[in-house]
Amino acid sequence: MNQQERQQILEDELLIVRHSGEIPEIAYHATIHYLTEDPEGPGLTLTDAEVTSLQDGALARAREIVLRDLDPANRDLTIYRGIKRTIYNWQRWQDFLARLGRNDAEFRQEVRGALVAFLAQEKKDVQSGARASSINCTVEELAVFARELGCRDRELPAGWQELCQQVTP
Repeated sequence: MNQQERQQILEDELLIVRHSGEIPEIAYHATIHYLTEDPEGPGLTLTDAEVTSLQDGALARAREIVLRDLDPANRDLTIYRGIKRTIYNWQRWQDFLARLGRNDAEFRQEVRGALVAFLAQEKKDVQSGARASSINCTVEELAVFARELGCRDRELPAGWQELCQQVTP
């Protein structure tokens, strides 16, 4: 296989990983397997830069998934899964980063800002009667998530707890 063919195969696989479904880590591992071990694959030995590029593609997709449900514009779309799903996808993100031995403190700040902005918009919309709350997690779940992101109480809109699902004993 010449360099141009190799590059085309890697670009195709990067596109698959980058635009994968809900769990980009699975697409990443499937791609690594296909490229290196699958009897029907090309049998490549990947360079560190190639592996990093594939990881970056999977991480970019994972970031999109985490942020998707923190975008108020998505609340009425079929892609919207709610804050509870954001919390779950955030944990997946953290686990994937740990398995890769990588860190992304900047993304934590981005998610924190998106959460604060989402809660402010949600509160405004609910108070104005424009919509019912779309927050599908409990106060406790959201408080833990906000703390994990480094949110301070004063950053969150007053009364945000009223937007959350109420747990009945």
